[in-house]
Amino acid sequence: MSLNASDAAKTSGSGARRKGSYGIDAPKLVPVFGLLIAVNIANGVISGSGWPYLAAIVVTGCGCLGLYASRRGKFVVWNELLNQLALRGDERILDIGCGRGAVLLMAAQHLTTGRAAGVDVWKSGEQSGNALEATERNAFAEGVADRVELGTADMTALPFEDNTFDVVLSNIAIHNVRSPAGRNKVMEEAVRVLRPGSRLMIGDLEATRQYRVELSKLGMTDVARRDLGWRVWWSGPWLPTYVVTARKPASS
Repeated sequence: MSLNASDAAKTSGSGARRKGSYGIDAPKLVPVFGLLIAVNIANGVISGSGWPYLAAIVVTGCGCLGLYASRRGKFVVWNELLNQLALRGDERILDIGCGRGAVLLMAAQHLTTGRAAGVDVWKSGEQSGNALEATERNAFAEGVADRVELGTADMTALPFEDNTFDVVLSNIAIHNVRSPAGRNKVMEEAVRVLRPGSRLMIGDLEATRQYRVELSKLGMTDVARRDLGWRVWWSGPWLPTYVVTARKPASS
């Protein structure tokens, strides 16, 4: 018996390697880690103390955790999250701040007749090589170009009609809207474009408690927040990723 796209995505497992090229998240932090390591080693040489060397080891470990989260951990974690959605394959999915398509294209692999839309403002400072064209190439590499639609959009003013999507996703993107009012507006937009009875799943580093509170105020049900664990620690346990999940009521 042949597998459809959704079954194939589920059976591929968390160990499946991606065929696209997804760059590094927060590339501007790479030279910062390098500088801190160099400064601590220099301090160790000058002072003759072992403590700066220990600090350099800690910084190196934090950098390695962030690199793992960027290159591997987020794919493992989101594979599990998407499997938990138990998608039928005919859904319309939106990824807010999709970047080079790490989550968007994994979601598209769960679809058959459905479609996955991704929007971003394509800032390379948040992800190396972030560009619409890069995401298009990844969609072809992952074999889902026929199921993916990409666009440029401000996440506080999504260019979609009300009640358009069955699932809204986002990963490490909404915190880039720096004002609390702006982040609340993103929550409003996400809820607006969701169909009644549909689901939302947001992974982020900051402001996830705010998301949970705002979504409850907007009338979402089953609102929950949980830590996604060490695989998406972006520079150690003090910068974990949380996921906020919620469902839009079937009727208002």
